[in-house]
Amino acid sequence: MSPEPVDVLSAADPVAAVLSAHAGRRPIAVRTSGTSARPRRVVRSTASWVDSFPAVSELTGIGPGSRVWLPGPLSASMNLFAAVHARFTGAEVGPTPDRATHACLTPTALAGALEDGVDLAGVHVVVAGDRLGRDRSGRAAAAGARTSHYYGAAELSFVAWGSDEDDLRPFPGVEVDIRDGVVWARSPYLALGYLEDGGPLRVAEDGFATVGDRGRLDDGVLTVLGRGTDAVLTGGVTVLVDDVEQALRRATGTEVVVVGLPHARFGQLVAAVLTDRTAVPAARAAAGELPPPQRPRRWFCLPRWPVTEAGKVDRAAVAELAAAGRLDPVPVVA
Repeated sequence: MSPEPVDVLSAADPVAAVLSAHAGRRPIAVRTSGTSARPRRVVRSTASWVDSFPAVSELTGIGPGSRVWLPGPLSASMNLFAAVHARFTGAEVGPTPDRATHACLTPTALAGALEDGVDLAGVHVVVAGDRLGRDRSGRAAAAGARTSHYYGAAELSFVAWGSDEDDLRPFPGVEVDIRDGVVWARSPYLALGYLEDGGPLRVAEDGFATVGDRGRLDDGVLTVLGRGTDAVLTGGVTVLVDDVEQALRRATGTEVVVVGLPHARFGQLVAAVLTDRTAVPAARAAAGELPPPQRPRRWFCLPRWPVTEAGKVDRAAVAELAAAGRLDPVPVVA
């Protein structure tokens, strides 16, 4: 009979709970971020994390004497992993950037730090939880920081690593395969499953697993296009928002969120939301190259992205603001 997983987030010190479970060879339960569905408790062996520590230490330089700025909640698996890795390797963790040699941030948190003038000179920033665009990594570099970016999931752990979303290559010890446009990974770092029924994790007979993210692999570089279930149904046509966002982000060098706006005749209209009004003309030009159903019919600006507890852009909140008419519309110029 398998030992009961330790629900580490219910402990007073979740980091200590993970390390104690590792010493006792007990599995642990962590949670998904819940950005596309309700959060689920993911069961994994502690070895599936600890065995990746040497590679993470080598890629980041985190070890004794390092100080990791970790402002996000431990309820997000990326933050809990970072805190466990830091304590395991003898690094210090702090909630502020003071004296930080390293940081673990979402792209949204990194953008906020840059906008707030946080001194990141000499800091190695590990960015995860969402896609890190080259424009944002470039801004961080201009501020004197170095960025590392990884793609993964609570169920898969690390899949690919690079400096930004355009430079993702399989993480050490991970095999990546694209099957029917979906990203599959095989590694020692996979989770065992869920405590509850359901969930996006699928495992094939050959050991490859997926959570349904779409992507492509070209010359060893992985491009992640996002979860295929994020879609807008407009006039009977299903538009995957990641296809539209990818094109608009490439053209503008800034984050774009595409949502469905309720419409009496078409069901939904494709709408694009940006935080930078000056980027809208470039986005509109790029949209003109898309197939007609994918072209945004409404454009909005939002001063700052709402974020989830895990620090990711809260797409549901953006969609609600758009539907409620609480976003600043950008009129079409003839």
